[in-house]
Amino acid sequence: MRCKTEFPSTFRVHAAEKFAEIDIVRLQRYKVPIMRVARNLCIDPALIAAIISVESRVGATLVDGWNRERTQYGLMQVHTHHNSIPGAWDSEDHITQGATILVRGIKALQTKYPTWSSQQYLRGGICAYHHKVRNIQVYDGMDNCNSSNDYVNNVIIRAKYLQKNGFGILA
Repeated sequence: MRCKTEFPSTFRVHAAEKFAEIDIVRLQRYKVPIMRVARNLCIDPALIAAIISVESRVGATLVDGWNRERTQYGLMQVHTHHNSIPGAWDSEDHITQGATILVRGIKALQTKYPTWSSQQYLRGGICAYHHKVRNIQVYDGMDNCNSSNDYVNNVIIRAKYLQKNGFGILA
């Protein structure tokens, strides 16, 4: 017999918002470069900040900028097998690199799936950022991007929280 633990969606939302609330203190240090990169790439700064929060807890989980396996680098945890390292792990160059990868993923999905909705492009782009553009499948409420099936939802929940708390487009 196999048991599967399912947490109610309200618990997941509360947990993601709590992480964003904790991380916003560290995110303040990077607010200016995040806002500048977002403006230059025409992307929501809250989305960049949310990915930084999910990927590295704003650097709190990193050792000299690296993840435990030393395969991903920087605040946005860019995969180093496919990408060069443009600057310090917490630099604006690094944030630009990560956000550019996200934007390219969204644009690749727009080309590959021209009939998708903007919500599907956003969800698919976040998933593609995490796992590259391959066989991305996006359905309402579904999140097949990682083993715990919550990566995209986690990023979106944190982004919504951060939008309301100083990382919105008009902040």
